[in-house]
Amino acid sequence: MSDKKKTVSSESAILSSVQNPRVKQWTELLSRKGRDKQGRFLIEGVHLVQEALRSVDLVPEVLVYASDKKQAIAGLLEDAATKGVECVPVTEAVLAKCTDTETPQPVFAVVPKLPWRGSDLLAASEPNGLVVVIDGIQDPGNLGTIIRSADAVGASGVLLGKGTVDLYNPKTVRSTMGSLFHLPIVQGDLTEWLPRAAESGVQVVATSLQGAVSCYEHDFRKSTWFVIGNEGQGVSEEVRQLARHQVLIPMKGRAESLNAAMAATVVLFEAMRQRGL
Repeated sequence: MSDKKKTVSSESAILSSVQNPRVKQWTELLSRKGRDKQGRFLIEGVHLVQEALRSVDLVPEVLVYASDKKQAIAGLLEDAATKGVECVPVTEAVLAKCTDTETPQPVFAVVPKLPWRGSDLLAASEPNGLVVVIDGIQDPGNLGTIIRSADAVGASGVLLGKGTVDLYNPKTVRSTMGSLFHLPIVQGDLTEWLPRAAESGVQVVATSLQGAVSCYEHDFRKSTWFVIGNEGQGVSEEVRQLARHQVLIPMKGRAESLNAAMAATVVLFEAMRQRGL
């Protein structure tokens, strides 16, 4: 049975077998291979499902919930039904089989992957957009936090370069706290899209410890693509050569560096301050 949108009535039979074909299909989404194969991903928990239901572009295809928690999430189920989302009651065993958390949430949903393309980020950069560019971040929590920070400062979008942890990794998705539904996020080749951005008049700015100016002295008010690099190695040399501007975060204490997500957040909020947001 496919996951096409169709509302199931409250009398639907409870799906109880972990060997059910649909359960196997959902379980596949716990792996990157399965997500790539199906073009879908899982979101777990009431908050993330609520955010997805509010999304114009990414309404869930199916909502799966613990049958014994139906009353506790009645409002959520009503919202889903209003949007024509199929709602499937299951046992706790099925829920545990399909989810990534140690303590399963009472609900998860299957959502199509984000539809955005690099051209959407170029369009969003005009006239004074702010795009966050990720060059090889490996930790799901760091990526999720950077996406939340980008959302918080009103960034125009996020570009994920090759070698970056999977956006649809369950830990990454949870770390975004729903922000992945709030702004365009694109996966692409930085060696293709950074030059195209520069050609369109965007300033490409990267973090660096050499030949850089303070992030508090750089002008972020114009259209900007800001590159944050890998946790251990920073921005790759190949990508650094595509960034015309280099900035650093001045520090008075004895710490040698900041966590990648924290560094990105500092610079993004400085950009927001300069823009008067």
